[in-house]
Amino acid sequence: MKIITYNVNGLRAALKKSWLGWLTSVNPDVVCLQEIKATPDQVPEILFLEQMGYEHYWYPAQKKGYSGTAILTKITPKHVEYGCGHEDYDFEGRVIRADFDDVSVMSTYFPSGTTGDVRQDFKYRFLDDFHQYAHKLLVDHPNLVISGDYNICHRAIDIHNPKSNANTSGFLPAEREWMENFINSGFIDTFRSLNPDPHHYTWWSYRAGARGKNLGWRIDYNMASEALKDRIVGAKILPEAVHSDHCPVLLELA
Repeated sequence: MKIITYNVNGLRAALKKSWLGWLTSVNPDVVCLQEIKATPDQVPEILFLEQMGYEHYWYPAQKKGYSGTAILTKITPKHVEYGCGHEDYDFEGRVIRADFDDVSVMSTYFPSGTTGDVRQDFKYRFLDDFHQYAHKLLVDHPNLVISGDYNICHRAIDIHNPKSNANTSGFLPAEREWMENFINSGFIDTFRSLNPDPHHYTWWSYRAGARGKNLGWRIDYNMASEALKDRIVGAKILPEAVHSDHCPVLLELA
């Protein structure tokens, strides 16, 4: 199974940048999207997705043009779960999960705290609640992939300038500690498990030519439960895809 996670920063905007052509060339089995900022009725290109063999499941935010997640899949799921049972997060369309015969795949969009203390506090609540939610899921879904934009750099190797960003949301000590604890509690950072080298990022600011200089952050992950350890055969970041300020991340399972 070839899984891709991609924060498209507005699906309609990405589609205007030949996103469908890129999707055809990469041909993943499952695509986890974040920040879709659209509802299905606003995306006439759905017809082309269906012609490409994709079923599509959407969980947009209640607020128009904001947040939202979706899953595209060439494999028919046994069940699709919309939301995580927390009203505040479900209102923003932050979690959707597709259960297949031998693996469950979740698309998640963690909150950002960059707009101030209120949203940073919201982010911390989400982190606490999501940790509990994920571990409850493991009881019935031990083969679990949690893909998405986590809005957290785990370690200094995951950010271009750790010293100057030490007090920046997304690289705060409490956020990094949460990520460390989450991984140690039974999940694998699949990209890092196969790629120990620095300078691999998934998000770049639009300012000051950051992407061209590769001054980025690695905040998008395909986390796999420990039960899937022996099935991880490939993990790559695809920075050549330029439909968003993020780029996609690939996971291949045997």
